[in-house]
Amino acid sequence: MPETFDAVVVGGSYAGLSAALQLARARQRVLVVDAGRRRNRFAAASHGLIGQDGRPPEAIAADARAQVLAYPTVQWRQANAVRAEGEIERFAVEDDSGARVAARRLVLATGVVDTLPAIEGLQARWGRSVFHCPYCHGYELDRGRIGVIATGEVSMHQALMLPDWGTVTFFLDGRFAPDEAQRAALAARGVAVEPARIARVAGHATVELDDGRSVACDGLFVASRTHVASPLAGQLGCAFEDGPLGAFVRTDAMQATSVPGVFACGDAARGAHSVALAIGDGAMAGAATHRSLMFG
Repeated sequence: MPETFDAVVVGGSYAGLSAALQLARARQRVLVVDAGRRRNRFAAASHGLIGQDGRPPEAIAADARAQVLAYPTVQWRQANAVRAEGEIERFAVEDDSGARVAARRLVLATGVVDTLPAIEGLQARWGRSVFHCPYCHGYELDRGRIGVIATGEVSMHQALMLPDWGTVTFFLDGRFAPDEAQRAALAARGVAVEPARIARVAGHATVELDDGRSVACDGLFVASRTHVASPLAGQLGCAFEDGPLGAFVRTDAMQATSVPGVFACGDAARGAHSVALAIGDGAMAGAATHRSLMFG
């Protein structure tokens, strides 16, 4: 018979650890299953998180993990959870080694995977000089030269926001054509519009265009497409919602999914993403999971 836990938390990054902490403090038996692929592993520093501003993401995660594992009712399994099934009080989770555990409740904190435009040099600079969140990385550009690479309509939002952080050039790259009203809005914010196709990104953050011109930037922003990093929510039958960047798991105000006994938190369960928001969502998910264990 597989070992049974009060809750299995799938995903041991910020949201999952935050959820596990609440459950641990309620003296519940918790297993955290983590594949070790934090979304912000590419970034040198995490910003906008009160009390941790500017610290390396791996240091924040390591401290959090140590604090959670100090509770005697918590176990950690370094593995990729590949299958989940069952129903409230009788869930089963299987990892990539074939090991199975049983759980009365599940917390899905699996995160998302980013897909960037197929532009040479972009992926290699992701998290270093190519970013997605102005609140996370805009301040450090020190009002410098900022490029926004269009991926679609959602990029208008970035292009209109970023003048508060620097001088902005909006690279359309044939992926988006602003209408007259949008061009007027961009002009009102002082955004330069560059219609030429992008050949590659080189150097620190220099955009090389197909016509031979180069535009040096201090940082680039791009609205990546995202998808939930794990198939578990789909296997369990959780409802999804379409967001501006991609589909995410639908939850209520208590982080409960459409499947009784399954909770979700972090980037996989919201349309807007940051470490601070993930931690808050995780705390709610953990407390709500305990409430469900108490009251059904």
